[in-house]
Order: sequence, then structure tokens, then C-alpha cells
Amino acid sequence: MSGYDLIDSSWLLPRPRGEAARELCSLRHTLLHAHEYDSIEAEVSTHIPALLRQLLLPIVMDALGRPADRAAWARWFANGRFTEEQQQAISDYLDEHRSRFDLFGEETPFAQVAGLHTAKRETKGAALLVATAASGNNVPLFATRTEGDPLPLTPPQAARWLLHAHCWDTAGIKSGAADDPLAKAGKTTGNVTGPLGYLGVIVPMGRTLFETLMLNIPIGHQPADDLPQWRRPPATAQWRPRAATGLLDLWTWQSRRIRLVPEQTDEGLRVCRVVVCAGDRLEAIPEWEPHTAWAFSKAPKSTPGMVRRPRRHMPGKAAWRGMTALLAAERQNGDGGVETSVLLSQLADVQAEGFLAFDYPLQVQTIGIVYGTQSAVVEDVLFDSIPLPVAGLRTETETYTTLVEVVEQAEDLARAVNDLSADLRRARGADPIPWDKGQRPGEFVLHALDPLVRRLLIGVRGTADDPDLLEQGRTAWEKLAHQRTWDVAEKLLATATGSEFAGRVVKKDSREYVYRLAAAEQNFRQRVRDALPRWAQTA
Repeated sequence: MSGYDLIDSSWLLPRPRGEAARELCSLRHTLLHAHEYDSIEAEVSTHIPALLRQLLLPIVMDALGRPADRAAWARWFANGRFTEEQQQAISDYLDEHRSRFDLFGEETPFAQVAGLHTAKRETKGAALLVATAASGNNVPLFATRTEGDPLPLTPPQAARWLLHAHCWDTAGIKSGAADDPLAKAGKTTGNVTGPLGYLGVIVPMGRTLFETLMLNIPIGHQPADDLPQWRRPPATAQWRPRAATGLLDLWTWQSRRIRLVPEQTDEGLRVCRVVVCAGDRLEAIPEWEPHTAWAFSKAPKSTPGMVRRPRRHMPGKAAWRGMTALLAAERQNGDGGVETSVLLSQLADVQAEGFLAFDYPLQVQTIGIVYGTQSAVVEDVLFDSIPLPVAGLRTETETYTTLVEVVEQAEDLARAVNDLSADLRRARGADPIPWDKGQRPGEFVLHALDPLVRRLLIGVRGTADDPDLLEQGRTAWEKLAHQRTWDVAEKLLATATGSEFAGRVVKKDSREYVYRLAAAEQNFRQRVRDALPRWAQTA
């Protein structure tokens, strides 16, 4: 079977700037011409961090090294592209390691184990790699395809899903490799998800692919023994729990032992079958993991101090609602506190020293997967992208204060509408909508406020932290937020009947509470005035 060279074959889809047509490009071309592209496109949003971490970032960082300090980073970034010397270094690096970038190589297939097989030499359908495809326990009862139906992948598709599996694969039982001493009865148990499955991934995005690469490279020392997987001895069926030696090791982590099984079909070379077995298990998410924010909680009684864990994204929750975590350069609020990602904290320092313009159009993508049934199936893929004012990353700025205040106001308005709904339901003798069941009306408020917040984030970026301009923006926001909130509240009030006017008396803990329409509306109006003080002054 012929190989497939990932260096000079066309398999990546960078999005060109301007009106140029989109087409598949080689790895070499994509990196050397990164300044000519907006970003990398992919079938699913979760491919973006997989391609960055498993491929693009480690190549750049291993070939060129890491910027030693913020001034060095700023010089690289200001060029807007890789210099001729850097391009030559990247190209030479790819040529030096070409043998490890053969997707179907007989001895060292890229990110795979040559000759990997189970004791009975079974293979499974390629859908096993595709998180969005029905496979195994994920096959719906009335799906149009079954697990037995083939899902042929082109070499470019197979390469992308291969990297995706190393980052996001589900947990649960995996096939046992024939040469794996830890396999029992042909299987391995206790497998965890891929490393990114633990994270609420945060990826800073620039105006070009080059800038995105630079925004995602941490500044500072790189351990001498830190190597990407293609500079390490070829993986075998044997695996072990271990710690990551550094970023290159972490980014190219081989969380599974995989072998793609290519075959010639009428449509050309396709991957229809795969072997997926247990891979290395990361002992712990290192504290220097750059693509996540962090949450703090109290440690168990036997252990003093706080526990620092990656912060996960919440389904159905817009990225701006987690603004506090994105902007918290240092741990805030003790138990329940948050801290932003290494990369966003680094950008705050770079901007503070004048190496990055205050109005730089930074975008932040938040990406995650929701697993179900003991993390053995994929229930949902989470994605959002928001503009994030760079000045807001510094807690001492007015921009930071403005952004935190706006998010708190939006949440307060949603709670006010939820309380209005609860009071009206009690007035008619019903129970409030449970917080974890059904759709509460506060969600409609947040949905209505979403475009306003995103517009504010873009507008704030150009204020240069000017207090007067920020105050004007806050006033305009509160006026529109009041209008959108009342649009939702009026629909609740319009459904009131005679029972809400008369109200109900509810006894609780030897006390009596009276719930009626007039009191509910009065309380709501006061809640809105408290949440929007600037609007209240002009009302």
C-alpha cells in the first residue's frame, strides 16, 4: 500500500484572506504562508484545537523555539509573518522529519503504531474515529446507518480525525492490543477521555493564521527533554500512565494506540477500517496547560489549601457569560474562584507593556465536548466565539470593570425575570419552574441580550480605556437591556388571569407569604432599577 505524505500532500483547508477560492493545501504551504490565511477550517469545531496542538503549534515551536521574553515575542508578532530565515527553518525541519509524517508508512505511520492488531486481528469501522458519527453505543435506534455500514474516509479526512481522536476520544472499554500486557480478555478498561475532554478549551484567535499561531505560543523556557511525538521512539502497543514532560509532549499526546487500515476502492484510496486501543494516560492536567481557564474549590478535609481544576464550559451558555473567568488574571474569590488561561494572562502582560495595541481585534473561541454515560459517548459539541477587548484582560482598567459589570447585569436581569415568573406561578397556585427542568423565561432574556453584549464587546475595544466613552457605552447598553428585558416580562404579565390578581397565601416555616400580580410586578420593577442604575436615573 502506497504511503501518504502529510508534509506536501494537500489535506488542510486554510481559509484565504479576501476573495480567493478555498482549496486544500499541504502542511508546508499552510505554515510558510500562514500570513495569507484567516484561519484553519474543519468539519467540526473540535478539530481546530486538535490541528493546532497535535500539528501546527509543535512544529513551529520545535523548529523555531519559544520566544524568550515578551519583547522577543513582540518582535516575532510585529513581523506579521514568518521571516525568510524562519520559513527556511520550518521547511528544513519538515524535511528532516519527513519519514515520521507518512500517514500510511509501514514502519512509522504518523501518530499511529505500525502493525497494531488485536489477538483476533479484528478491525472496526472508521466511524469509530468520527465523534459526530453514530458508532457503538452512540447508534440511535432509528438511525439511517448502522455500525456495520462503512464510513469510508479520504486520507485528508482520516488524518484530521486521527488527530481528533488523540485529543477528544471517548472513555470506556477499548480493544486490547495483542502485545499489550495490560489487556485482559482482549480488552482494556478504565480508559479516560482524550486530554482535551477534561478541559473547557479556550483558543485566542488573531487576524491571520500566523497571528493565531503566535497568540497560542507561551513565552519562556522550554525543557530540553520536551519533544513532540515524531521525535520520540515510535510508539508500540504498550502504554503507561505518566506525566507530560512539557508542552510539546502534552500537545502531541498519544492518548490512543491507533492504526488506520487503508484500501483501494472505486473512489480511490480510503480508510474504511481502524484499530483503536488504549494509549498513554495523562496522570494529571499540568498547571501550565495553556488552553483552559481554572476553577478553585476547597480541598478535602485531609488536605489543606485549594484544589485547582480546569474549568469546563456549560452547555447552552454563551462564552461571554463566563467573562469573569476569561478576565481573571489571578485567582479570584477563594472557594469558587477562577483564573484565566496562561495565554490570555500572557496577552494582558504583553498589552500592559505596550507590545500589543489596545484595539487589537482579538477573538476567543471556546470549545468543548459534553460526554454522557460514563464519558463513553458524545452527547454534544460546544462552540462559541466572542470578541474580547485586550485592555479588559487587565484588572486595573476601566474596560475590565465595564465588562464584568455588564455580564453581572445580564445575569441579574435574567434572575429578575425568573423571579417574576416564579411569583406569578405561586399567585395562581402552581410551583415555580425547577431550575434544572424546562426552560425558564430568564433564558429568553439572555438570548435577547446576547447580540447587545457582543456589540458592546466590539465597541469597547475602540475606547482606549477612556472613562467617558465607556460611560456612554454603559448608558446605551442599559437602555437597550431594559427594553429587551421588558419585552420578555410583558409576555409573562400578559398571561395573568384573575387568580394572579387575587393572589395566594402560602405558609412556610410558620410564616405566611402573599403572592399576587401587583406585588410581583412591583418587585420586578425594583429589581430592574437596581440592576440598571444608569437607566433608572433617566427613567
